[in-house]
Amino acid sequence: MDRKWWTLVAVCVGIFMLLLDLTIVNVALPDIARDFHATLPDLQWVIDAYALTLAALLLTSGSLADLLGRRKVFAVGIAAFTMGSLLCGTSTGPLFIILARAFQGIGGAVMFATSLALLAHAFRGRERGVAFGVYGAVTGIAVAVGPVLGGVITSGISWRWIFFVNIPIGMGALAITLLKVDESRNPEAGRTDWIGFLSFSGALAALVYGLIESTTKGWGSLGVVVPLASFAALLAAFVVVEQLQSRPMFDFGLLRIPTFTGGLVAAFGINSSVFALFTYLVLYLQDALGLSAVATGVRFLLLTGATFLTAAVAGRLTSRVPIKWLIGPGFVVSGVGTLLMAGLAPSSSWTHLIPGFVVAGVGIGLVNVPLASTAVGVVEPARAGMASGINSTLRQVGTATGIALLGSLFSARVRATVVSSLAGTPLARSASGVADQLTGGSASLGSSGSSLAAPTGSPLQRLVGHAALAGFVHGLNEILWVATIVAFTAGALSFVLIRQRDFSAAHRGVADEVLEAGGDLLPEPLQASAGAGLRGAASTPSL
Repeated sequence: MDRKWWTLVAVCVGIFMLLLDLTIVNVALPDIARDFHATLPDLQWVIDAYALTLAALLLTSGSLADLLGRRKVFAVGIAAFTMGSLLCGTSTGPLFIILARAFQGIGGAVMFATSLALLAHAFRGRERGVAFGVYGAVTGIAVAVGPVLGGVITSGISWRWIFFVNIPIGMGALAITLLKVDESRNPEAGRTDWIGFLSFSGALAALVYGLIESTTKGWGSLGVVVPLASFAALLAAFVVVEQLQSRPMFDFGLLRIPTFTGGLVAAFGINSSVFALFTYLVLYLQDALGLSAVATGVRFLLLTGATFLTAAVAGRLTSRVPIKWLIGPGFVVSGVGTLLMAGLAPSSSWTHLIPGFVVAGVGIGLVNVPLASTAVGVVEPARAGMASGINSTLRQVGTATGIALLGSLFSARVRATVVSSLAGTPLARSASGVADQLTGGSASLGSSGSSLAAPTGSPLQRLVGHAALAGFVHGLNEILWVATIVAFTAGALSFVLIRQRDFSAAHRGVADEVLEAGGDLLPEPLQASAGAGLRGAASTPSL
């Protein structure tokens, strides 16, 4: 088989493995919580540790790949992700798995940043369209079936095996990469902006830490105020540093293009609203309603399946419909979907979520596809890689901050509802302690093995169970409303900022080539990188 097809195999296998872990981990969170007696903040960190390192290293990984060699850096990414998977599977406690997930994120960032550039370098002409079509189909399927596969593995074997299965797959992908993939570099690549990387990473970590700590400590505590103040200081330092750099990792001049700014708003908005809710919806289905991991995964197919099918349709519309008329309405549809999920009551069943899952999935599909064009379609080719990387980074920042902020609001509502529900009962004096245990001491609210919807035990235990369920439902309703507001706001801003005249004919041609080649099926954050990969391959000679 020709080496270019081996390149496609290596890239698709690596990215398929990575994308499965993105969706699988959410389904496994309740089992991880029960095994490690993890708190809600611990579970937030299991997701956010990955998103943080992915967001912080995405731009830097791309520049290192251009400088050191894309095949070499991609191989390092596979090795790091595989090692991180081994560490996750063998973890012995919350801190262990959080650190292991962060290590996985390092590998994930490297793989994200280089995968499409490898394909774009290896393929030309019509074969490039075939390669991107296969790649898009593989990644789209991975996102759609990930929750089900994760549920099957978690329910049938153990949550640890969602990580262990990556080891032989990763070793195979690594061997193919080292033996069959050609090396490529950018001969004009400059030095890496390490100062920008450190200040940006520090700012993002401080922000997420402060938001998560507010879950248990409150907004006025020193453990929250200091990190948030550090975030402001480090972000200001990052802005100053980037203005002084000759080759910045973030060219703030791009913000003068309204469509580019609108794309960043959309990238942050979609991940901080709908995607950030996944963690809490999984906890509701498993801990509150008592569904198994596999049953939860099957139900999430309503959302991921709708996203997959809509993306295929939206990809064909991007060359015929102005981008703003896909992204803006897409956010409205997503907001309607989260609004339909709200209104839960303690007596509700999972069927209450069906309309919202389907509608939100359609909205996500409408937003995801044209979002790529707002990054790579409005700048000159020389800055396309940076533009797409910034857009992808903002998506991960949205995930990390969205999960952290929604978790803080969720915990506050659960605590207030539990205290109110137990007022006037024999447990009134200990209501605050019960609430703290539910939100900060035991994220697995159904850890006894029975769902909160069907509490067992003594009358007092049943009383606590009813209060906990009411708190969980009220907390989930509140963050669903918040996500709805975020979606509607992002949609309005996207509609105002995104302008069709910002897309030049040449840039639209590149974006259309990406989508027609299969980019319409690419999940976040890969869509935004596709156009840059095409341009990079066209301007980089074979070495």
